[in-house]
Amino acid sequence: MPTVTVQGLQQGRRKVAGAAEGGGAWLGVGVELEFDGGGVRVAGTLDLPVGPVRGGIVVLHAAEAGHRSYFCYEHLARLLPGAGIAVLRFDRRPRVDGHDVPLADQAADAAAAIGVLRRQVGDVPVGLWGLSQGAWSAPLTAALRPDLVAFLVLVSSSGVSPAAQMRYGTAEQLRRHGYGDVDLTELGRVRATMEAYLRGDLDRATAQGAVDRAAERPWFPLVHLPRELPDEPGTWQDMDFDPVPVFARVTCPVLLFYGTTDAWVPIDASVAAWRRATAGAATPPTVCRLDGCDHYPTLHEGEDLDSISPQYAATMLSWLDALLPAGQRTGSGAA
Repeated sequence: MPTVTVQGLQQGRRKVAGAAEGGGAWLGVGVELEFDGGGVRVAGTLDLPVGPVRGGIVVLHAAEAGHRSYFCYEHLARLLPGAGIAVLRFDRRPRVDGHDVPLADQAADAAAAIGVLRRQVGDVPVGLWGLSQGAWSAPLTAALRPDLVAFLVLVSSSGVSPAAQMRYGTAEQLRRHGYGDVDLTELGRVRATMEAYLRGDLDRATAQGAVDRAAERPWFPLVHLPRELPDEPGTWQDMDFDPVPVFARVTCPVLLFYGTTDAWVPIDASVAAWRRATAGAATPPTVCRLDGCDHYPTLHEGEDLDSISPQYAATMLSWLDALLPAGQRTGSGAA
């Protein structure tokens, strides 16, 4: 568990408007800070309610959205303080030598961030919000530190391994672009070959040759294969991470969001994985399927605050409102 140190950098009161027209406005207190995530200084932003704090949320990242300014994270900072919920966003630690940040390190940073948040808000329920890759690291944190995590809000939580998810997602990209069985079979072969190399079960020359042949196909830009494989295997440390045993160790309430047209996560298999893993839980996970949304909680695959799904925002607010201690909102809390 990393040592947590906090350095307050800048503090000020600011007016934060609701995300929808006519949604009201409230005052939030923004604090810029840094903390030690285990040998790495991590910069963050803490958005606090003006009035009493009912709870707090630490935001965990999607793989390609590691900066705290990402619009899905900013949406939380605009939405939740009006409901009495503090939001801590931080920049994910950088990759080292091209290696993805291991989920164990992300979970350790999440636990450190919870400690930072608690120093600011006191003894209130603190949970984790995770998007895509963050929806693996969030339950991992909850499983490892059930004393710290009071609840989970997860968007596009995959119930299969990262490698299996990428096999599913890249095949779905081909299907949605009109490719047939021959191309899907070839994609399956090249992904299996690449995975074998990354596990250390195949030599690089053979694997690179398979990638070189696939690169000549018109579908290659759709399937997220590296044009040049890494010089050494092992760069994808968590490729075979099995989330189901982790889900089984989660004891806190869980809210799951899935876009109905998600092209990257096998939704039914993922929901079934959560159901199996938590079959004996006192409170099963709450599942919300978001109409008009794909992998992110936005309408029409939008990538800005205005595209955030009202269904997503309203469901999250309602669920948190029922879960957290009663409090008086400083604004409408509308999204």
